[in-house]
Amino acid sequence: MLFHSFGKKILAFPILEKSFGNVWLFYLLLAYIDCHSFSLKAYATSEMDVADEPMLADNPNRFVIFPIKYPDIWEFYKKAVASFWTPEEVDLSRDYRDWENLNHGERHFISRVLAFFAASDGIVNENLVNRFSQEVQVPEARFFYGFQIMIENVHSEMYSKMIETYIRDEKERMTLFNAIHEFEFIKKKADWALCWIADEKASYAERLIAFAAVEGIFFSGSFAAIFWLKKRGLMPGLTQSNELISRDEGLHRDFACLMYSHLRGKPSVERIYQIIKEAVLIEQEYLTEALPVDLIGMNCKLMRQYIEYVADHLLTELNCPKLYGAKNPFDFMDRISIEAKTNFFEKRVNDYQKAGVMANPNENIFSIEADF
Repeated sequence: MLFHSFGKKILAFPILEKSFGNVWLFYLLLAYIDCHSFSLKAYATSEMDVADEPMLADNPNRFVIFPIKYPDIWEFYKKAVASFWTPEEVDLSRDYRDWENLNHGERHFISRVLAFFAASDGIVNENLVNRFSQEVQVPEARFFYGFQIMIENVHSEMYSKMIETYIRDEKERMTLFNAIHEFEFIKKKADWALCWIADEKASYAERLIAFAAVEGIFFSGSFAAIFWLKKRGLMPGLTQSNELISRDEGLHRDFACLMYSHLRGKPSVERIYQIIKEAVLIEQEYLTEALPVDLIGMNCKLMRQYIEYVADHLLTELNCPKLYGAKNPFDFMDRISIEAKTNFFEKRVNDYQKAGVMANPNENIFSIEADF
């Protein structure tokens, strides 16, 4: 990056370069300027964004979390903490037997889905580290982003462990680990997200919507496909991790919508539709043409409808009118959603919630006066 920016600066300041007898001294000066300007902001954020948005405006109190100024944002952080898990909690020992009994099309589909997921969490983190965490000045939101970075690492490790468990051929395994370079249909999804990270003209609000689409639309069809396998009683480790990860990603999507609700400057509905339509078309092509779900016995037409239904749900959360008017064609996804709401803070799947994290402080007080 520095050498690229060196070239720009040298062209811009030819007189300055000539004034230095030692060209390396000149380069060192440019490096100093470049590094220090980069450390302030990895990417440019428009002055209008910063001036008009409390979320982005300079906050001298951003280093200390208390007192809480945004309790709704803080609550999302506490929900994220309560949902922490590790790959070691997922038992993959039974999965390989089921994997061997799958047909070629089913193994092809699952391996490519896992390959996309293994890379996509790293892309989400690229955005969080280089953009959102640097732009947002509210400590409550930074706490959430920091925890999200950590749990995305957990997801990436989990997907990589599954690839390592199921794929015994080393050459095929390495191809899957390098999926965004090896498969055009995966690269297309990755490139769409990466372009939003690199876009210096797009507002924070636009990029917030784009990454809500990544986690709310790009992931949704694949999650549904894996839950379809659960209906058949196959691969319990894969389906267990899918429950945990899909719940995390749902929380991340909802957090993006919450952050969006705090913004003063919002894109037009037409602009929001444009972003969502792009994501929907890419995901529909991915799961009905490039990697069709009929490989695992699902209906491609219904999958297209499901992706539109998920997009409408996201638009509703963004306070926009629905675009597609689609109904959920997969009743099993409705049941999973209801179970998730029941279990998440009461009887979570596999002890999903950490003890005491979401409890009322009064509930954790020791007393010798209690009745036994």
